[in-house]
Amino acid sequence: MPKLPLLPARTRPARPGEGSGALDPIEAATEAGLTVVDWLDERTALSPGIRWLLFRKVPRGINWAYTLGSATLFAFLSQAVTGVFLAMYYRPSINSAYESIRNINDNVFLGQFVHGMHKWGASVMIALIFLHMARVFFFGAYKYPRELTWVIGVVLLILTLAMGFTGYLLPFDQRSYWATIVGVNINGTGPFIGPYLSDFLRGGPDWGATTLSRFYSIHMLLIPGLMAALIGFHLYLVTKLGISAAPWLNATEPEEVVEVVEV
Repeated sequence: MPKLPLLPARTRPARPGEGSGALDPIEAATEAGLTVVDWLDERTALSPGIRWLLFRKVPRGINWAYTLGSATLFAFLSQAVTGVFLAMYYRPSINSAYESIRNINDNVFLGQFVHGMHKWGASVMIALIFLHMARVFFFGAYKYPRELTWVIGVVLLILTLAMGFTGYLLPFDQRSYWATIVGVNINGTGPFIGPYLSDFLRGGPDWGATTLSRFYSIHMLLIPGLMAALIGFHLYLVTKLGISAAPWLNATEPEEVVEVVEV
């Protein structure tokens, strides 16, 4: 039987640049990115940690209430970024603090917008961290083995309130001045450490030039540094221990017991 001749294979026309060995721009960019990632990973070995952080199992029943922690973290980052820009123009001095805030709001490009974000973002962060702690409490996510995660969250809540209190004085207008005096006097009524805490915040027995600079340093350096370290440890524990399931998913209905009677 004679063999039929083979038909030539259909080929598409070559794209511009393919014949010369040139890659597609998207493919070239992808290969360049992979090369950079491989170069960094060979020297830092970060990819296993990134995979451990990003790719993890989550329980069923996750809803929007579980995003309150991430929202609080975003609010903290927003406060940090806007605070850095405000610190570029703010002068922590009794004679120039109020005028520097007026200059930020009236003369600096987008200064009033950044100041508003920082001012109202503090209230938003406090509300979010309270909601996040309430969700953890009512969902029972503070129980074994997540007790240390809960304790760190409580400390972060206290530091958030302290950061809001120390930042309230910085505009140094009449309202912030007298409100801070009332707050410090209330702290002084606490047992044992109350008077010492008030002296520490005032920078001495009386209000003076040191008080404003001390509030500024606590608000700008001390508390954010502690919060950044604790947030990092908090996220490590959340990733290591996982997310707790909703309480209504943990309960299981008892299985029916069927008795078999031999005849």
